[in-house]
Amino acid sequence: MFYQPKDGHSLPHNPFAAIISPRPIGWISTRSKDGVDNLAPYSFFNAVAYEPPQVMFASTSRKQGRHMGKDSVANIDEVGVFCVNIVEYAMRDAMNATSASNPEGGDEFSHASVERVECETIPCSRVAGAPAALECKLSQIITLTGEHNLIIIGEVTGVHLRDDCLIDGTFDVTKYQPLARLGYHDYARVDDLFSLKRPD
Repeated sequence: MFYQPKDGHSLPHNPFAAIISPRPIGWISTRSKDGVDNLAPYSFFNAVAYEPPQVMFASTSRKQGRHMGKDSVANIDEVGVFCVNIVEYAMRDAMNATSASNPEGGDEFSHASVERVECETIPCSRVAGAPAALECKLSQIITLTGEHNLIIIGEVTGVHLRDDCLIDGTFDVTKYQPLARLGYHDYARVDDLFSLKRPD
């Protein structure tokens, strides 16, 4: 099968997200200029640089009448910081609950009964008990082709690692089984690893 996106795919569901998978989930916490916390998952998320460490996530939809499209992006644009919380398998239901559409300014931490704790380097809450959290200051917001497509890039200013995930000096993902997004309504968890050494 071959198709050109401009012509449609003729399948029951769009295969694009299923093709590019698995994708890590950035559980993005922000705080509004009025002090209200927000928490939302984004599956277009990844690390993009080591020095200094930088991450990105993309917002591809819009809440009606909301500045910058979504609460998360509006808060980041206004306050200039955000935190990426890494989602473990055990937190899958809480993460999913925070994906619900809430009124503007809604507090997903409270809605999904997610415990929060204050970040160290930025004025923002993070998910208490998350296996890792990356405190970030905004570097830039990039507008992409398309009606509601934005990329948010942040520089990591603080890193939290849960102690039980550190084994012999390495961050062991099998201790928490990171959740990954596939296509459609599907997810996966990492519970098995193998290693490959580069030829050089």
